[in-house]
Amino acid sequence: PGSVLKWVVLQFLFLFYRPFVCSLFPQNNSIKTSKYNFFTFLPLNLFEQFQRIANAYFLFLLILQLIPQVSSLSWFTTVVPLVLVLAVSGVKDAIDDFGTFSCRLKDDKWMNIQVGDIIKLENNNFVTADLLLLSSSEPHSLTYIETAELDGETNLKVKQALTVTAELGENLQKLTDFNGEVKCEAPNNKLDKFTGTLTLRGEKFALDNEKMLLRGCTIRNTEWCFGLVIYAGPDTKLMQNCGKTTFKRTSIDRLMNVLVLVIFAFLALMCFILAIGNGIWEHDKGYYFQVYLPWAVGVNSAAYSGFLMFWSYVIILNTVVPISLYVSVEIIRLGNSFYIDWDRKMYYPLNDTPAQARTTTLNEELGQIKYIFSDKTGTLTQNIMAFNKCSINGKSYGDMYDMAGQRTEITEHTEKVDFSYNRLADPKFVFYDHSLVEAVKLDDAATHGFFRLLSLCHTVMPEEKKEGNLVYQAQSPDEGALVTAARNFGFVFRARTPETITVVEMGETKVYELLAILDFNNVRKRMSVIVRSPEGDLTLYCKGADTIVYELLDSSCGSLKEETMEHLNEFAGEGLRTLVVAYKNLQEDYFQEWHKRHHEASTALDGREEKLSELYEEIEKDLMLLGATAIEDKLQDGVPQTIETLTKARIKIWVLTGDKQETAVNIGYSCNMLHDDMEDVFIIEGNTSEEVLDELRTARKKMNPDSFLDSDDIIKFENPSTKSRILPEEQANGVYGLVINGHSLAYALEGNLELELVRTACLCKVVICCRVTPLQKAQVVELVKKYKKAVTLAIGDGANDVSMIKTAHIGVGISGQEGMQAVLSSDFSFAQFRYLQRLLLVHGRWSYIRMCKFLRYFFYKNFAFTLVHFWYGFFSGFSAQVGQFLCSCHTVY
Repeated sequence: PGSVLKWVVLQFLFLFYRPFVCSLFPQNNSIKTSKYNFFTFLPLNLFEQFQRIANAYFLFLLILQLIPQVSSLSWFTTVVPLVLVLAVSGVKDAIDDFGTFSCRLKDDKWMNIQVGDIIKLENNNFVTADLLLLSSSEPHSLTYIETAELDGETNLKVKQALTVTAELGENLQKLTDFNGEVKCEAPNNKLDKFTGTLTLRGEKFALDNEKMLLRGCTIRNTEWCFGLVIYAGPDTKLMQNCGKTTFKRTSIDRLMNVLVLVIFAFLALMCFILAIGNGIWEHDKGYYFQVYLPWAVGVNSAAYSGFLMFWSYVIILNTVVPISLYVSVEIIRLGNSFYIDWDRKMYYPLNDTPAQARTTTLNEELGQIKYIFSDKTGTLTQNIMAFNKCSINGKSYGDMYDMAGQRTEITEHTEKVDFSYNRLADPKFVFYDHSLVEAVKLDDAATHGFFRLLSLCHTVMPEEKKEGNLVYQAQSPDEGALVTAARNFGFVFRARTPETITVVEMGETKVYELLAILDFNNVRKRMSVIVRSPEGDLTLYCKGADTIVYELLDSSCGSLKEETMEHLNEFAGEGLRTLVVAYKNLQEDYFQEWHKRHHEASTALDGREEKLSELYEEIEKDLMLLGATAIEDKLQDGVPQTIETLTKARIKIWVLTGDKQETAVNIGYSCNMLHDDMEDVFIIEGNTSEEVLDELRTARKKMNPDSFLDSDDIIKFENPSTKSRILPEEQANGVYGLVINGHSLAYALEGNLELELVRTACLCKVVICCRVTPLQKAQVVELVKKYKKAVTLAIGDGANDVSMIKTAHIGVGISGQEGMQAVLSSDFSFAQFRYLQRLLLVHGRWSYIRMCKFLRYFFYKNFAFTLVHFWYGFFSGFSAQVGQFLCSCHTVY
């Protein structure tokens, strides 16, 4: 990107405070994403290669060959093979490291940028550092960015500068004279959070993540923008999230090291036998034949001769130690990787995506997988959301009924709703229930309020390049589906500014004043907006998870809550993703007082999130229920069959998802993970550590009563002094499933409960974890790695799966709707979940079989060649004589 980047750096007087000493030493923008550079490659790579026992042994052998009294072979017989092996491995490591480097941002044109610089960026430029947006070419200083390289999301997001800095425009003189003071938090890895304040001309302004442009983003649909460098180089949030690159090793790698150690012991035994034989022979016969076979200079006894012969035979019998083993293994792995890349049965033609082996060192490990950890949305499902059903004022819409009032199945022949009356409707939108359209046309107040909420309560950005041709850029497919549904039913979200939202309601354009956005996060699980209608009415619109919003409803909604909950359970039972929507009319006096406190909290540097959360809780209560939405996320093709086949291969599958429990369980049944023939499906939903412990133990007692006997071997693992942490395998007395909620999982992952969790979960055939965070996904994978001697695989498609993918022994990325972040962090990638079956059961198994056959042949060849020299020693007076050329050729080939 450096060749196309055009930026202007303007130095100015600017006071930038940091809580740490980095305030005294401004950080430049140079970063290092590769493992080696030109100067460190040779020493670091040699250090890595000599950690392999065989390579270190041959270095020791070379030193021995430089001693004339010991060596009967020339030094080149070891140097040539050793240099060849190191060179081939070094070239491969260099290529792998260059590939790792090339998939990240180039920074050679950006390295001189420092904290406090003002930078100009143009359309389609990468953001060079973490910047505070000052001004842009767009109205209201909006800037559109794409964050695919940062969090994997491909939709456009909007950032807005402060009004006080927006007036700077692109006036270089004003930008140069700009004098302000920024106080902010220390560098951290939280991509969705920034806390700071800007003091300018004696007035303090709140800074948050909506005013930041992070390194790794790309400027879109914005001619130019100016930003102030807040964090640079390693301090940027992108680099804070880039953990140290680790090279994964397979179980065969570890096995080969063990085998080499065993071979060393066998070599030492052979050399010891031959040395003893030489000592005896020299004492009994060689001493009397010194006229014909004189002893070497300095040798004056048979014992000393035997000692020297020991080291001579170490050199001669070195062929039993496989120096070329590692190179041969790497060549075979490279070939296996090509087989994966060339597999047409793993090619997805719809988006021209082939399977890709992003690493060449883990192929045979694919054949040893025992646990698979999978995301749900976008991995098992298509992550293409469609507005399927809804509940409005206690009435359910979306199902089709015949003349007898019986529900009928929707097929391709079912008549679709005609939206031709709405010129702004999305032609791709499909809905079948005509009664909902009739309710909208009859001006039903609840129905209008429902779709008005969907058109206002969101963070979607519209693009209208041609009149009437609207394209929505949504931060999540769910939001896009809801806004599109409102659009087709006559409430068209048309435009947005920082202060207004324009909606075309049943053909009439209305501009709502946007007064506040109460953001969504994983704790709140809801979002709200406060708007003023053209008539002057103040309204808070809220949408969120049913369990959260229901607690905020007014007591007068009792009967409606029950009716809507029935619909919600029905929707969730069909595998639909649900949200509850509600509203509240606000009084002007109360809102003005609340808004003042909101401004004070938003400018607080300490405890800002806690203060804002309290204010949100205060105003988001006594809500009036409007209804619920149900969005369908269909399964990918072949998912049930793939999971059934993997289960037959005795691979355990755990689903880790952020969805609600009902949706995840229904997907489990749809995917053939859960089925009615199971003995039981345990639900873990305790709200305290004691409740979670009791639920886990109750489940384990039913599955394996013997595990509670005093003779249980695993009791010893509860003792912290126990060195071994690998749990033995336990068998359940039937087929069981386990479902655990995110809040219960948080307790179960605590130190005193994690052993109970892993014991209970591993007895189950299927485990589903709901409402989990990205960190919890990684913790679950790490838990199984910690206590089970098993190879794990994690598969996902989004940025929230990266930590899980990196933690597992093998990470698989799916190139889907959520960008390429998961793919870039993975070891293997493809486009559809169903290809996992072929990756494991075909390529994994074949790679493992090829490797095992090769290792058997390799060790047989070495032993056959070496034992000839061992036997020859008995017929040559244990004199350590051998052909030099023969030894060198054998070592190489």
